[in-house]
Amino acid sequence: MERVDVIADAAISVIAAEGMRGLTHRAVDRAAGLPVGSTSYYARTRAALLELTITRIVVLDQVPLAGGGGGGLAEFVAEYAFEAITAGRTRMLARYEFALEATRRPELRAVYDEGGLQIRHRAASVLEAAGSPEPERHARVVVDWMEGTIFGALAGTGSLAPPGLEELLASAREILAGIVVG
Repeated sequence: MERVDVIADAAISVIAAEGMRGLTHRAVDRAAGLPVGSTSYYARTRAALLELTITRIVVLDQVPLAGGGGGGLAEFVAEYAFEAITAGRTRMLARYEFALEATRRPELRAVYDEGGLQIRHRAASVLEAAGSPEPERHARVVVDWMEGTIFGALAGTGSLAPPGLEELLASAREILAGIVVG
């Protein structure tokens, strides 16, 4: 792994644990186990550190379109959401912090939005191939369901009892039943 990725991953962990206020170059150095000054070598300013980190989140959010176990579309959607609320918890919490920060910082908004648009375009392609008559609109429905479900499970009342894989699969099937023909 490249040192810049180590730094970005550490920044993601810091943001998830402490919020944007906790994000400092020294905090990232500590979290990454690097000598003091390492983070500032790669990202001289806080703005550069934020951009480096959101860019890494966008990269980590990209997953192969085919489901790992050879399952169908509902299985893929459910597995993605399940991964996001379990193994991907730290990344997603940092991503939500960035969503709010991006509402105040146009330079972050562009990178954040580009990542979201990539996910929506990929979802539209998959839904079109699966038979959706309106893939762009349906991609919005599916992605918004996933984002809402993940947010609720991590930061909302749903965090008291997050959904398991079977519940996510049942919900994904219900959502997709109204979208995909056949």
